[in-house]
Amino acid sequence: MTDPIKGVVPLDELAGAWTERTELNHLPSLRNQWGQGHVNGDLTSLSWLAFPPYSGGYHTGALRVGGSVPAAERLRWAPWGVRRAATAGALEITTDVRMGYERSRLMWRLVVRNTSTTPVTTTLEQELLAPFAHSEVDWGWLYGSPWNDGHHHDYFTTERIRDEATADRPRQVQFLPIGERWVRLGSPRIPGIQRDEDTEPMLLESELPDHSTPDSGRVRAPGAVCRVRGIAVRRASGGTEAIGDTAEHPVRPDTDLRIGTVRLDNGDALRFEVLVDEPGPSGVILTHGNHPDSLQVGLADGHLSLRIAGEYLTAPEPLSTGTWHTVTVLTGDAGAELRLDGTPLLTTAAWWEGGRWNATTDGSTVSVADSRTVARSAYAFSAAPDSLETAGARGLARWDLTLEPGEETTLGVVLEIGSSAEGVTRDAVNTAAFFPAEFDAVAERWRRTWRSAFEPGNTEFSGHLPTLRTEDPDLARTYYLGALLAVYLRNTTVSPVGPVFLTGGPRLGATTTFFWDISEWARTAALLEPDGMRRWILAALAQPYDRCHSFDTRNLLPVGNHYAANDHSLFRTVKAYVGVTGDVAVLDEIAGGRRVLDHLREMAFRPRELRASYGGGVLADFGRDAWELLECVPNYRDGVVSLNAGYVGMLRSLAELLRALGDGNEAEAAVADAEAAELSAAVLGQYAGDGRWMISHPEGDEVIGHCLDFELVAADMPEDLSADQRGEMVGFVTERLLDGDWMRALDPGDPIAPLSDRPDHGAAGAFCAWPGSTAFGLCRLGRPEVAAGILRRAHRATSGGLWGQAMEVTEDGTYRVAGRGVANRDSNAGVAVTEAVIAGLFGIEAGIESLSKDVGTDRTPYGRLENIRAVGFGLPRSNG
Repeated sequence: MTDPIKGVVPLDELAGAWTERTELNHLPSLRNQWGQGHVNGDLTSLSWLAFPPYSGGYHTGALRVGGSVPAAERLRWAPWGVRRAATAGALEITTDVRMGYERSRLMWRLVVRNTSTTPVTTTLEQELLAPFAHSEVDWGWLYGSPWNDGHHHDYFTTERIRDEATADRPRQVQFLPIGERWVRLGSPRIPGIQRDEDTEPMLLESELPDHSTPDSGRVRAPGAVCRVRGIAVRRASGGTEAIGDTAEHPVRPDTDLRIGTVRLDNGDALRFEVLVDEPGPSGVILTHGNHPDSLQVGLADGHLSLRIAGEYLTAPEPLSTGTWHTVTVLTGDAGAELRLDGTPLLTTAAWWEGGRWNATTDGSTVSVADSRTVARSAYAFSAAPDSLETAGARGLARWDLTLEPGEETTLGVVLEIGSSAEGVTRDAVNTAAFFPAEFDAVAERWRRTWRSAFEPGNTEFSGHLPTLRTEDPDLARTYYLGALLAVYLRNTTVSPVGPVFLTGGPRLGATTTFFWDISEWARTAALLEPDGMRRWILAALAQPYDRCHSFDTRNLLPVGNHYAANDHSLFRTVKAYVGVTGDVAVLDEIAGGRRVLDHLREMAFRPRELRASYGGGVLADFGRDAWELLECVPNYRDGVVSLNAGYVGMLRSLAELLRALGDGNEAEAAVADAEAAELSAAVLGQYAGDGRWMISHPEGDEVIGHCLDFELVAADMPEDLSADQRGEMVGFVTERLLDGDWMRALDPGDPIAPLSDRPDHGAAGAFCAWPGSTAFGLCRLGRPEVAAGILRRAHRATSGGLWGQAMEVTEDGTYRVAGRGVANRDSNAGVAVTEAVIAGLFGIEAGIESLSKDVGTDRTPYGRLENIRAVGFGLPRSNG
């Protein structure tokens, strides 16, 4: 183990404690500076694996003990791996899975111990699955993963299969859709929320937006030319229910017709009648839902086809023309079956039985080949199995054990992924031959990385973080856990930009960074990785950030819909980078055909083109689409206070920057100051009292109590507030938002709260950035002691690991990382707590003013910061 740096909490102490499975809503992740994955509820399997350009589907296989699959009873996360433990009779089984550092490699250590006073004989069987594919495209927020048929992101199918990993006899639960879905005729929409109900909040309980990249290749299929009637569902429990009307519906290539909603349960059958007038049509007849796993019946050159949950089957003979046929699709946990006029025609097989992937063995290793791409995988073992078998896509290793009282045995399993069958087999065998040393080396390599993160002149990062020396162990733990989150989400392999801080995952975003999230801790990022941040800024500004919310750092492509926060986020990130490094030369760099400085000008002056046509005509109007703001708060749109306050701060920072640069920019700086003053007055005019603010709508103003208004007003225009307003804003936060160890984003008593239940931006909890941003705002309002209280408690909500995207309140009032709403287990925005210590408690705000005067201190009543690598703390005012 490497020697610790004095004052830095050792990495081993930041690893999570053993946590009961029942206490976790969201199971731990696994990362290694290249790849990411999720542990499942059994003892060994993993899902959502990605080592771009390799991605994995389904899962890697469960462990059986004596013929049964033990569910993990306790879990323990560490940066280098995840341990799971369970008991099976007298046996105690502990597993530990790790990714090879910067390798597309997985290593499992299985320890079985006899806790009884008599010998125990048992059999261990480890499934060996490696459904990996190689793809250079489709690396969006919803990145593609492989299925028996196709390559796409299918969140709900994967999650259902993950849940099934603990079953002794796995079922085909992927064919059982979640909730009611629309039955549509004709051309299916690209999977994702299509805004059938514009007023609905984005809760993400049963649907996802299509946050893929332009290179994903997803296109809208045409409708099949035919006629349809008699759509109904026959219940397994008896009875038939009509869906929609009984009319005959013509289907054409451009048909997009909603018939009605229906839920399909285990054993139900969806049926309809179809008539084809001409031979050979191709296209979609009917779809249940708007999801990648949706049941879909179509025609391929006149042959009936069935698509569902990663499977695609076509009939051997074309459908006869001129005659009405009855098509019935039965769905259930035994599979899916399409019947034509009562006769079975198409039947799915178990996903592990082969088709796309083929597993073979040479007696000592198992190799898996993808028939569609160059992806190849190999399993090897530290102790030879007593038997090794393959069938279809699946391998099975078995060890027959007899353990004396108190005796334990340790087994090692290695999975290597790559493009060369010979290469992955060789590497897997070599790693397995030295398994104990290779396994231990992963943790030691992480410890070395952690040391480098605080070491001036290290060779791993282009900068380093300040060391916090404090007598407050809670404050220290929060600070260092935030720093660890930055290190944990730092990826050195996926992007040509260089090291990047991924936004989150691992169910999402194996290469993606959001503009908004990194801006919440941009100073910290610039301290740790200034060279990487410089390259990231230029890459980000080259994106069409007026039309996307993030970008794929691998292929430098835009992702998702526009966020109204983009201007503020990118401006704040550039300002933080320049304020930390003094690198004003970056302002003359070209990104997207314009100088960085010109991007800043355009962003700061954006209110000119966004001025509302209602109210006083000064506030910026951010439009009616709630998805562009807080997604799940339906009324948080139009003239919101938060981002208007953000523009006030941007205009003032631009004015200060222009004056610092000189070169005749004083007149433009004066204009920016004047426009900031006008906008500031309009923002203050929206104050509703008691710390709340009003949203300006065309229909009139509406009061809301959301933390984002507090955070941006406090951060960007505290000097404009009266003493009473400051006190009321602090009171609102302490009395209505702060809650135990965490907080709520929206006041639970707000009228819109019942329609905003998402645990990141609604009333059920708060986004991981909000406690840090709120603490910084409190410091800006002169209340560091309240901010310190938030920061001292924040580490208690990490659910045995690090913060996730959404932290939800539980029935007993504690907080944990949420899984519902498709929230991320990891989210880099949580580093905002570390940012709040540096920029809030110590005042090192690293703004434009840092270029001309001292800002902040290295000593406060909360401790001391050492080795600060920033302008005014060892770096010159300008290196431009």
